[in-house]
Amino acid sequence: QIGSLENYYHFHHSKTFKRSTLSSRGPHNFLRMDPKVDWLQQQEVKRRVKRQVRAEPHAQPFNDPVWPNMWYLHCSDKSSRCRSEMNILAAWQRGYTGKNVVVTILDDGIERNHPDLLQNYDPLASYDVNGNDHDPNPRYDASNENKHGTRCAGEVAASANNSYCIVGIAYNARIGGIRMLDGDVTDVVEAKSLGIRPDYIDIYSASWGPDDDGKTVDGPGLLAKQAFEHGIKKGRRGLGSIFVWASGNGGREGDYCSCDGYTNSIYTISISSTTENGYKPWYLEECASTLATTYSSGAFYERKIVTTDLRHSCTDGHTGTSVSAPMVAGIIALALEANPLLTWRDVQHLLVKTSRPVHLRAADWKTNGAGHKVSHLYGFGLVDADAIVVEAKKWKTVPPQHVCVGSLDRVPKYIRADHVLRTSTLSSACADHRDQHVLFLEHIVVRLSIAHPRRGDLQISLISPAGTRSQLLARR
Repeated sequence: QIGSLENYYHFHHSKTFKRSTLSSRGPHNFLRMDPKVDWLQQQEVKRRVKRQVRAEPHAQPFNDPVWPNMWYLHCSDKSSRCRSEMNILAAWQRGYTGKNVVVTILDDGIERNHPDLLQNYDPLASYDVNGNDHDPNPRYDASNENKHGTRCAGEVAASANNSYCIVGIAYNARIGGIRMLDGDVTDVVEAKSLGIRPDYIDIYSASWGPDDDGKTVDGPGLLAKQAFEHGIKKGRRGLGSIFVWASGNGGREGDYCSCDGYTNSIYTISISSTTENGYKPWYLEECASTLATTYSSGAFYERKIVTTDLRHSCTDGHTGTSVSAPMVAGIIALALEANPLLTWRDVQHLLVKTSRPVHLRAADWKTNGAGHKVSHLYGFGLVDADAIVVEAKKWKTVPPQHVCVGSLDRVPKYIRADHVLRTSTLSSACADHRDQHVLFLEHIVVRLSIAHPRRGDLQISLISPAGTRSQLLARR
């Protein structure tokens, strides 16, 4: 019987030739003459093609004219310089493009009517804090000073297949802009910006911070700190807002990103950069708070990042760690599409688990007590979009966060010239308090009070029981 079809049967005749170009008339004519047979058909092999998109490794899947120059997303130019991809295409081929995820750029505004941003622009995810209105469009001048936000927005959610400019990493995500850097930046301005519609916006991307001059120690004020805490506790209906931050561009000045209170906050995801060849860029800062890395610009002869620009244009000159934060914001948008129930801590766990050291060159790669390779330059390595969406799909939410607070004795200790001051503490991880007991270590926040005539001469390291050294402050 043929499947569930009643009175239809399939017969096989051993004497017919399978490869014959002629029908087998004799045996079939005898069957056709049988009064019990109403219908008969000799079966022919038909060609059928699976209706899947076949990914050719060097094909150009998009009609956006600058797509061939997006070397950090694909290796379609067959360049020997393309060492390792961030596996963006593989995540797209699984169907993840950022749909139903909202990303906002905290910056100097975004050009909302840019042809490559217009389709995905979301007015509900936008606001002008500087002008106190709902239009985040940047202020134009002769030098295009306020281009930064528009460039970052294109990396995240520039439209695909619109024959214009580039393709965003999350090209079906919604993109908004908070204009807050084109004016006096105060604690109120930052707090307002960090708290715009936290139940609607999923990801906030910021590529700015205190001066990267190798001297400044600064961070969020009281109001901005409260905005961060409110975001991770109440944002996304209790799942927590996701704040992505660029680690800083003060490498040439000897700056150290631990002195930046935004990048070293446990509430932010601090992102570093590497050159196309996996080397440390000249601008890169080191610190223990860096979580992961993307490609960006390097020396003058190395390729930079292409993205949207002011006045409806495109640029191939986007640079620095400013590039890396929105790239990761786009990749997190893919992960949230795969699993919208990820918490802010889940996202950090996923980045740690799926980022890879690959060919990133650093002398300080080490394996920590949890078995992860980690570096002060690159965090846990190059982000992998395909790996993170696969893990996100099956991820089980981590338990509620437990916070254990301990303190050392307050006896004054003296730091003598050319000597190292060592101090240690034994912690029970608050085992006596069930709601505080830490079973799995995620973050450590260290608060120190040091009086010293030359702050830049100090170096501070934290060493774990497993021997992992985290440098909290380097000489500057």
